[in-house]
Amino acid sequence: MITRRTFGTIAASAAATAIMTKLPMPALAQAKAKVVVIGGGPGGATAAKYIAKDSASAIDVTLVEPAKQFVTCFHSNLVLGGIRPLDSITHTYDKLASGYGITMNHQMAKSIDRDKREVSLADGTKLAYDRLVVSPGIDLKYDSVPGWGREHEEAMPHAWKAGPQTSLLKARLDAVPDGGVIVMLAPPVPYRCPPGPYERVSMMAHVLKKAGKSKCKIIILDPKDKFSKQAVFQEGWDRQYPGMIEWITRSIYESVKSVDPKSNTVVTGFETYKAALVNVIPAQKAAAIVTDAGLANETGYCPIMADSMKSAMDANIYILGDATIAGAMPKSAFSANSQAKVAAMMVRGELAKAQTFPARYANTCWSMVDADYTIKIGGRYEAKDGKIAEVEGFVSKPGESADIRKQTQIENMGWYSGITADIFS
Repeated sequence: MITRRTFGTIAASAAATAIMTKLPMPALAQAKAKVVVIGGGPGGATAAKYIAKDSASAIDVTLVEPAKQFVTCFHSNLVLGGIRPLDSITHTYDKLASGYGITMNHQMAKSIDRDKREVSLADGTKLAYDRLVVSPGIDLKYDSVPGWGREHEEAMPHAWKAGPQTSLLKARLDAVPDGGVIVMLAPPVPYRCPPGPYERVSMMAHVLKKAGKSKCKIIILDPKDKFSKQAVFQEGWDRQYPGMIEWITRSIYESVKSVDPKSNTVVTGFETYKAALVNVIPAQKAAAIVTDAGLANETGYCPIMADSMKSAMDANIYILGDATIAGAMPKSAFSANSQAKVAAMMVRGELAKAQTFPARYANTCWSMVDADYTIKIGGRYEAKDGKIAEVEGFVSKPGESADIRKQTQIENMGWYSGITADIFS
């Protein structure tokens, strides 16, 4: 008859035998594998959910995210344009905790000790991991625009991280007088959401047009010679906002020599602009948590293995989303969500002996130009020759009918509902 005392003796004996014979421990003596996920956005929250859900509780999952609510960058331009309210793009983690047993830790991850396999949190707590998934997003390069820095975010907002900055830029936009000039400093590549700046300009023009401020002008100072969906964006601008939006490349303005946040002045090699509103979108890099851990290369972003999203620097770490060098995939929410599902599958394969399949990725980016006027770009991707390569792509074409543009907007809103449910529910 096995009593509590004899059970302890048997378990200890089994453990000793397993060590001596190099056999696996009995199931009763095994602890759950531990996965720590850093970052509660489309990449991290999706990965945490699918690791926990599809491992049938065989893996202990902790999601580290300082915010208790997540405001999506995707569709934040629609808040700026008055299409939807801020609370409609704000989501909680309640269902991840209650529905899938994920441990939520609302603190900042301060550092990663790759040798010890530990994550240190702001309060000094250390979380051990068997596998680490990091989806930290981007940091802004505050020294990339002469005269502008972190202390100037209110005078010249970036709103490239959604939340208070979105509300600030919206208030500043609404206050622009008729005849006022808006200057956007577009970012150099690579950056989060390739069509984002141009959708933002469209939504700015939408607000001005709706308010009857037809004399306003929006100047885009762009270091790039081309941009995502350029032909269909420019067709839409000409049709919906004739004469309001002017796109100027570096070959014309030469460089941004300085900005003055106090006077809203932008000095270039071509002209000096005195603006009612300046939207500075600076250069970007992977967040400090991964660069400090030695997971980024000289580009400032993190190389990954194309067939798994595993870090090229550390076999125990997966990196997702905007912080990565993901080949042909853009830095978008849809990309991060797609990458997270591949990583979750691979983690389950390693820690729970689940079946894995070849990596398949997808992305679509919808952009609103005006109410009921939306365009899109996207594709499917696979690992080829060590890189994530596009195997099929599509983009809206110039000259498409009003019905197609409207239908694309219906898709856009449906996609938002679907992907946020997939991430947070």
